[in-house]
Amino acid sequence: MIKLDGLTKRFGSTLALDALDLEVQPGEVFGFLGPNGAGKTTTIRLLLGLLHPTAGGATVLGLDPWRDVVALHRRVAYVPGDFNAWPQLTGTETLELLGRLHGGVDTEYRRLLIERFDLDVSKRGRQYSKGNRQKLALVAALSTRADLLVLDEPTSGLDPLMEVTFRECVSEAKARGQTVFLSSHILSEVEALCDRVGILRAGRLVDQGSLDDLRHLSAVTLEIEYRGPAPDLGGIDGLEVVTHADGRLRCQLQGSPDPVIKALARTHVTNLEMREPSLEELFLRYYRDAG
Repeated sequence: MIKLDGLTKRFGSTLALDALDLEVQPGEVFGFLGPNGAGKTTTIRLLLGLLHPTAGGATVLGLDPWRDVVALHRRVAYVPGDFNAWPQLTGTETLELLGRLHGGVDTEYRRLLIERFDLDVSKRGRQYSKGNRQKLALVAALSTRADLLVLDEPTSGLDPLMEVTFRECVSEAKARGQTVFLSSHILSEVEALCDRVGILRAGRLVDQGSLDDLRHLSAVTLEIEYRGPAPDLGGIDGLEVVTHADGRLRCQLQGSPDPVIKALARTHVTNLEMREPSLEELFLRYYRDAG
């Protein structure tokens, strides 16, 4: 659905994207992660044909984003991080305009989306809050049932209930076979929705894969509570004690837990928890390691 081959973008002396290679498969939800300035929005603008690359290339749905832009936009729906509604148009008029520009929408599904997002379409654009402008953009995009949904910080300004509705809609889109390219700062959102993620840092893709793939690259966390003498965990390969106080140990482990379990057998353990790193912990690790 999306294939980037050495995609590079410079703005003067600033290197915004540095030889980006990436593939997104049909029917998957791909999370695109990185802080402000990492190059996420620049990548999306290149995919949509809004910018020209300095080097490298890209295909979206097998089409060239610059030569085939009209045909491509018939099959893609885009939600920016801050949608600016036309101030004089009502919500209804805006949805009609965007639907016609796209080439048609599922009007019944659009009606249901308006209800689910609790959107008052009788108001004019200048009356909408930030959150309601995002609702308007989401309804417009989702109602196209486009082959590819490109979502750039789509829940910005939404309250928690509407975020739940958004997640439900994305899951339904995936079930219908649509592909979703989701750029987000909300790591819990990405973790809940995405099949694979890519982590962007300073214009470079530092890692990509499923959450399970990425977790294999990081240590699991062990939380140990005990009574009496402290356990002797010295000499265990891959084990690092992070904190130790008041009968509690917090450790990071890379490798098999078997040596730890055997060492703890000689200790009065009152509680033991082992968990894989969250997406947030993986994400922060990449930026911490970068200094």
